Amino acid sequence: MNITKVCSIGLLLAPLLALQGCATTSAWLPASGPSAHDISGAGQQKNASIKVIKVDDTVIRQLEEERKHTYFSTQFPSKLGSAYFIGPGDVLSISLWEAPPATLFSSAPLDSVGGSTTRMVSFPEQMVSAEGTIDIPFAGVIHVSGRSPQQIQTLIEKKLRGKAHDPQVLVRMAQNTTATVTIVGDVGRSLQMPLTAKGDRLLDALAAAGGVKQSVGKETIQLARNGHVVSMPLKHVIQDPSQNVPLAPGDVITVTHQPLSLIVLGATTKNEELNFESQGISLAQALGRVGGLQDNRADARGVFVFRLADDTDLGVSDPKAPKTADGKVPVVYVLDMRNPGSLLMAQGFKMHNNDVLYVSNAPAAELQKFLNIVTSSVYSITSLKAIGN
Repeated sequence: MNITKVCSIGLLLAPLLALQGCATTSAWLPASGPSAHDISGAGQQKNASIKVIKVDDTVIRQLEEERKHTYFSTQFPSKLGSAYFIGPGDVLSISLWEAPPATLFSSAPLDSVGGSTTRMVSFPEQMVSAEGTIDIPFAGVIHVSGRSPQQIQTLIEKKLRGKAHDPQVLVRMAQNTTATVTIVGDVGRSLQMPLTAKGDRLLDALAAAGGVKQSVGKETIQLARNGHVVSMPLKHVIQDPSQNVPLAPGDVITVTHQPLSLIVLGATTKNEELNFESQGISLAQALGRVGGLQDNRADARGVFVFRLADDTDLGVSDPKAPKTADGKVPVVYVLDMRNPGSLLMAQGFKMHNNDVLYVSNAPAAELQKFLNIVTSSVYSITSLKAIGN
């Protein structure tokens, strides 16, 4: 190569090298997304719009603790054996026994008990009124709403004391219309199930509705109580008996088949929207399903998970943290996959619905792009020079 060719190549490289010296390669080279340096820098700005959190064992444990706050057992700590309360619309069956000598119900049928005879009367079944009352002869109007059958028995006996001789009352629920739960969604049949005094649980209602239509690993179960709504994967409820919580009157159970998904971008073998099961997947599983990192391109220190997190999630409880219109906080979790321990942490890091998993390009890959541009330009100039000669 003569001095003329060298000068030509030097003149070509001069502006490129000057551009390389005054700007980062990410500013003018083609790229699929921000570099690891760009993301880390965005989190360190004074008025940062995102919060960058480095994933370690402490973060994994704290995220797992936060997940427990979304469990049925935590959000609905109901107990079995609670009183069975009567409400408007329920139908009661009431029977009364009067010890001899009967004074109030002397014309009632005789009932032999232990060698003696008592007078027994069965009142017509009564529906609890909208005001929560029933009407008992000689006892008058009695408010029964919010009381258990045993409490109503005691109340009627008290009202009849002094009128009947040692009255004994038995109150039984003939028709339950208020202590019910509703089951809808992806089940065999939607229904309204009356609760029993034994204390029905979540899976009892699901069985009464004919079970689910899809595989349990694909179904999500939602429980709504008094305006509070919590969802869990059905498989977790089956595997953990403590999540099979007792039901309360008015509960609404909804079973949905709604595949969860995350988006994978950057220096991975495949970029795609990845669907996953309702019980969730780990970061390691997500990377495995898309073929892992690209060996000749990926920055193993730049594996990021972008998430719109709840305000209660790890490290985002700062009231000054930027939030979206629906109260979510932008968070970026970063994992250094060059650290051997990160492979274990990636198994414990659980992905969320709508997460974005992004792997940045390695600095060497950006340099290779620049060299390819230079090489291509030199080759083009050399070719033109040859044609000119």
